[in-house]
Amino acid sequence: MPDAKADAYKIRPFLTGFLALWRGLRSGGRFLFLHAVFARKSRCWRYSGAALLAVIMAFWPVNRSFAADNANVLEKIRSQLDVADGFDLAVFAAVPNARSMAVAPELGGVFVGTRGRNLYFVSDPAPDGTGGAVTLISSDFTSANGVAYKPGTLFVADQDRVVSFDVAGFTGEKLGKPDRVLFEGLPDKSHHGWRYIALSPDAKTLFVAVGAPCNICKVSGLEGTIITLPVTGGQPEIYASGLRNSVGLTFNPDSGDLWFTDNGGDGLGDNIPREELNHATRAGDFYGYPWFAGNKTRAPDFKNEDLPHKVTFPAFTFNAHNAPLGVHFYNGDALVALHGSWNRSVPDGYKVVRVAFRDGKPVSASPFLSGFLRDNGAVLGRPVDIKSYGKDGSVLVSDDHAGVIWRLTPGS
Repeated sequence: MPDAKADAYKIRPFLTGFLALWRGLRSGGRFLFLHAVFARKSRCWRYSGAALLAVIMAFWPVNRSFAADNANVLEKIRSQLDVADGFDLAVFAAVPNARSMAVAPELGGVFVGTRGRNLYFVSDPAPDGTGGAVTLISSDFTSANGVAYKPGTLFVADQDRVVSFDVAGFTGEKLGKPDRVLFEGLPDKSHHGWRYIALSPDAKTLFVAVGAPCNICKVSGLEGTIITLPVTGGQPEIYASGLRNSVGLTFNPDSGDLWFTDNGGDGLGDNIPREELNHATRAGDFYGYPWFAGNKTRAPDFKNEDLPHKVTFPAFTFNAHNAPLGVHFYNGDALVALHGSWNRSVPDGYKVVRVAFRDGKPVSASPFLSGFLRDNGAVLGRPVDIKSYGKDGSVLVSDDHAGVIWRLTPGS
């Protein structure tokens, strides 16, 4: 018979969070109240609040007032963040639930995905920094998280399919229906169902991460893999397997090799397993999941089983539950967004780090953009994706907690 008290304990923070959010939304202090709720130290508040925010933002259309209403709040957050020496930090655009980005210089802007229905386009600001209009261009997705671009074509990885749009004549307004369905056989499951994609250096192949639909379990089919797919569509091929949830993909511009993050299993303690930055030099390698819960930590349920394949271990690791997401090469090093822990007794992560490379290998990590996690446990933001922008060496960092894209620019 179910434990009623236990069930009530699980539900209570969600109900409390919902009532608080409803009162806050009715009062008109939308962003301020959401920020106050998510700044709570209790992980129950943060977790229930994050789920509620995803739902609200999915049905909450952006308009001109979103940026205007939150300008002061975002400026206050900006003033509390720490930036690497030699860089200036500014608000690029206020975008609800900003996740993956695809910079489109030919179109004069940036496509921005979310973990909900919405897909946005942010037009480039004027030389004086003004402008940068944010437009909701589509709400026709289940989870519009994965976006990639090459001149003339936008690719979107939804929960169950990958589609493309002809954007040669795109004016920054509505996107319309997809011009082509590249593949529609992705596992249609919400657990780890937000997809990440990257375009190969020759722009002929899409790499798509397909997470495992669970915490730690055996998977089947395309689950727990990174697949490749021709940009014209067709049947996918498994490029890498044994992955729990790879949520950042990029290519080293010097070698052309694939690098990707992978998030380790939950429920094994505060400090295990360490999170991963992986390196793939060829197709077919196996990275250990679920026999390894992350890094070299064996999953308790599978620790006595023989491994089905030789394991390729990570090239670099981060603290447990840091949740490394976006990864992007920048001046020979890799910038990695640590989204931050949701289930650790002492929160950790919540920053962008610069992973230094020596002789093609990662050797150390140092803060690049930090200060999102305050000493009192309050959370000001959670970085997600990283992209280079413009010709001045700028870097864009999306933040789905604060609902913003930050811009870091080398100082004069």
